[in-house]
Amino acid sequence: MTQADRSDAFSELMAIRAMTAPEVGEVTITGSDPFYRTPFRIGETAAAVLAATGVAANDLWELRAGRRQAIKVAVPEAAATLRVVDYTMRRDEDGRYRRLQMSESMRHMVTVTQPWPTADGRWFLPHLNLPHLERRVLDVLECESTPASVSAAVSRWNADALETAIADARACGGKIRTQEEWLAHPQGAYLATRPVVEITKVADGDPEPLSLGDRPLSGVRVLDLTRILAGPTAGRTLAEHGADVLMVAAPHLPQVPEFVRDLSHGKRSCFLDLRRADEAERLAALAHEADVFVNGYRPGRLSKRGFGLEELVRLRPGLIVVSINCFGSGGPFATKAGWEQVAQSVTGIAHTHGEMTGAGRPKLAPAPMCDYLTGYLAALGAMLALGRRAREGGSYHVQASLCQSAMFYQRQGLVSGFNDAPEQLTEAELEPLYVREDSSYGDLMTLGPVLRMSETTCRWALPTPKFGGDRPEWLARNAEPR
Repeated sequence: MTQADRSDAFSELMAIRAMTAPEVGEVTITGSDPFYRTPFRIGETAAAVLAATGVAANDLWELRAGRRQAIKVAVPEAAATLRVVDYTMRRDEDGRYRRLQMSESMRHMVTVTQPWPTADGRWFLPHLNLPHLERRVLDVLECESTPASVSAAVSRWNADALETAIADARACGGKIRTQEEWLAHPQGAYLATRPVVEITKVADGDPEPLSLGDRPLSGVRVLDLTRILAGPTAGRTLAEHGADVLMVAAPHLPQVPEFVRDLSHGKRSCFLDLRRADEAERLAALAHEADVFVNGYRPGRLSKRGFGLEELVRLRPGLIVVSINCFGSGGPFATKAGWEQVAQSVTGIAHTHGEMTGAGRPKLAPAPMCDYLTGYLAALGAMLALGRRAREGGSYHVQASLCQSAMFYQRQGLVSGFNDAPEQLTEAELEPLYVREDSSYGDLMTLGPVLRMSETTCRWALPTPKFGGDRPEWLARNAEPR
């Protein structure tokens, strides 16, 4: 199946690209949904976005090599990447590879971060991940972190009042809405007027030709200041095409270890505590020599540290600043923090999934579908902006959000016959996709890149690093990961 057969998702992304359409046969997408037991076209949408990232990488490759290459994506494989933690295995002392299990903290989070009925007959999802954010929610609800206690506490609130109280406490949660209610809400109405990934030229500048290299992003330097799924997925996607991606975190910031492990392939990892002047100066020095700066902090948080959009572009003219958040580039919810589950709740995903699967209540879809898709969209935007910088110059702001991704899924329509969907690749399907690496986490086997490009194979040149184990410095331009 070629891109011409995908009338919606891929075409919408090519309109954002705003260039001559790829030649017929350049992009091939095979397979179809359902892959997961949900009515949403999760696999097909993910495949369309991955194919679009391939086109963006191809645009950069054409600038380097003067030619294009063939791109292929399989829908089941694209769908599988939305639950990559399901496929990671580690070699035990007996020499056998065994699947790694979800941590106890994540298991607990799943039990309480669910839609619960409210006093006014609606539903509300409180988000209880990461200790400090969980504490804020529990303080509002005045309850313990157990399903029974959280459910009882939510039942004493009206949904709108609880949504406001949670936001005022700088905690995370959302009222369950239908898709129609979301589109009628000022936030949904605003997002409906914006592209799924926004690319804005924020300053003029001279064109910057791509450096020498044998991969689409050879010599491109990416600062990855993100945590937990969407942002790290963007950085990992850029690493697949040859970028030097340097993760910047700090020891005091809470993390989810399994997500750090599975979304750090191909990157390097360092610690910088931005509360310290000398370490903030080091980040500024890195940004001065970067090409892409990926920000996954709560909106406005980095600005208070001197790393807002305007400051970064002044520091490094020509920089591509990528902002990833829950609620998008504007609207009344723009400054609110949120997570995958919140985006599913407020936009209509949880309502529709619960209704059509016969759950009898709102229910989260069986994959962090918005997180990974937002990461892929952010990487797409970054590569398109790099292409524009090479052709016409300038600095760019790329914006992607979980709620926009949820709305993008919903625009693709629904699929039937999902009750018996496989939800996982078979061992035979996995075998050619597995990547083995000797990492700080042991001898791992993990699901590798599924986008296929005929000349520049998508791959991670580096194993998943020891968290914070690298120096906060760039590799030489002629010594980027290979």
